[in-house]
Amino acid sequence: MATEPPVAMDEGERKIVNEFCHHLEKSKQLFNGLRDLPQYGHKQWQSYFGRTFDVYTKLWKFQQQHRQVLDTKYGLKRWQIGEVASKIGQLYYHYYLRTSETNYLNEAFSFYSAIRMRAYYSKASKEERSNLTGQNLLHMPDLMVKKLRYYARFIVVCLLLKKMKLVRDLVRELSKQIDDYTGTYEPDDQMEWNLVLGEIKAFIEADNIINVVDADSSMMVLSHRLTPLNTPPQDKGAPVYLTLQEILIVGNCHEQVKFSELTLDMFRMLQTLEREPQDDLTNQIYDTSPAPGRQPMLGPQSSLENGDRTGVRDNPHKYLLYKPTFGQLNTFLASAFKELPPNGAMVLYISADGCHGNQKHTDDAAYDLGGVITNSRREGEETSKTKRASHLKEIHCLHPGDLYPYTRKPLFLIVDSSNSSAFQNVPNLFGQPLVCLLSPEQVPATMQEQQQKGSLFTLFLHCPLMALCFVCKMVDVPVALWDKCQAQVDKFVAESSRLFSRSRKLGESAFWFSVVYCMAARFS
Repeated sequence: MATEPPVAMDEGERKIVNEFCHHLEKSKQLFNGLRDLPQYGHKQWQSYFGRTFDVYTKLWKFQQQHRQVLDTKYGLKRWQIGEVASKIGQLYYHYYLRTSETNYLNEAFSFYSAIRMRAYYSKASKEERSNLTGQNLLHMPDLMVKKLRYYARFIVVCLLLKKMKLVRDLVRELSKQIDDYTGTYEPDDQMEWNLVLGEIKAFIEADNIINVVDADSSMMVLSHRLTPLNTPPQDKGAPVYLTLQEILIVGNCHEQVKFSELTLDMFRMLQTLEREPQDDLTNQIYDTSPAPGRQPMLGPQSSLENGDRTGVRDNPHKYLLYKPTFGQLNTFLASAFKELPPNGAMVLYISADGCHGNQKHTDDAAYDLGGVITNSRREGEETSKTKRASHLKEIHCLHPGDLYPYTRKPLFLIVDSSNSSAFQNVPNLFGQPLVCLLSPEQVPATMQEQQQKGSLFTLFLHCPLMALCFVCKMVDVPVALWDKCQAQVDKFVAESSRLFSRSRKLGESAFWFSVVYCMAARFS
């Protein structure tokens, strides 16, 4: 942005411009500081996010109230307004990641869609570059990159909200923008943006394994998040022993498609462990601006209330870890363990390639049977490959023994791997509830070529009916048949849950059963 106003101003106009510049500079400082905040824990970042939201709220409202002065006296551009809106959308998205509350996705969506419908980045288009000369032209590549990043972020939010028609529209627009950018500037990051586009297309194609069609043969978009309709009812007066409070979702499958540090398994599991947003998404209008007259959903005070561990949340807190090093994974595990309240439970889901041990027969099942490799990074120089193979274990392999300290509190372990059996004998050393749900280590030969479309085990946890159709190679399913079959699945889950919850012998396992069959968020 220019530091000097383009035209003369009176005292009132100068005050408006100076105040706008103050809010703008402060917002940039706070936003840049977000990257230095710890990604783990719950209380370390809350106050900083609150201050950042507060400044951006003031900045957004201020530019709306004084748009005419800022346009004529300051030279405010539409893409600069879009940049502010994009930053606010990023704030809401990252707040969703830190709180797991899906309603913040709706807030991010409202800002991102306003940018698109109001064409805030239209000045970055090829057709209007002819009006730019000199120094302004030099800034065009950076502006184009901002636009491309906005599209990538918007696509992620729409994927998580299952707005698939809009996702496909955005992918087509992103493809055109990348062609425009690379064809005009021949930038050094051309290959990177083509890779991003390829990952998005592959991700969408891999996730679209079943088409549920209506009477007009139009595809229906189904959500697999938790709702009152698909969550088994709990008997009135039944005691609640545990509540699911912390979830870690870890992904590192080499052959599996991924986008934006989300493998397909991670993408499916995070939805399985969330409740549907409270807002009626069908009533949202793409060109509705977050303001004026619209009270922001989140402010500094409400952010503290919603992030506070003593508050009531719809969803348990989640960490999404894509290819974490052992140090990173251990840090996040320790943080989640520390944050568990009394009677709280933790779920650790791992979808990763197997890391087989060196010994087939051993008395030390904690480490000699291998585990799962969460990151293929090498640290330090290898003096001898033979020596490494004979004496050294993979530094980023998560062994069963690494999890023993975390069984001091209730733990539900889900391992989807070709070496899941390494975790079948995790001992219950502290008498706390402990369940290990392990995948088969092999899939049928007919399914081995489908590994890039996600694990079959995780797909069954995500949506059993979809997994069954996938195995049976059923691609197009009439919605009437789908609903009929889904009713049978729901009936089975509800009845099984009822039987388990009434079993005196099982006691606390009623909670674990509910997690297995429903992947339910929490019972309160």
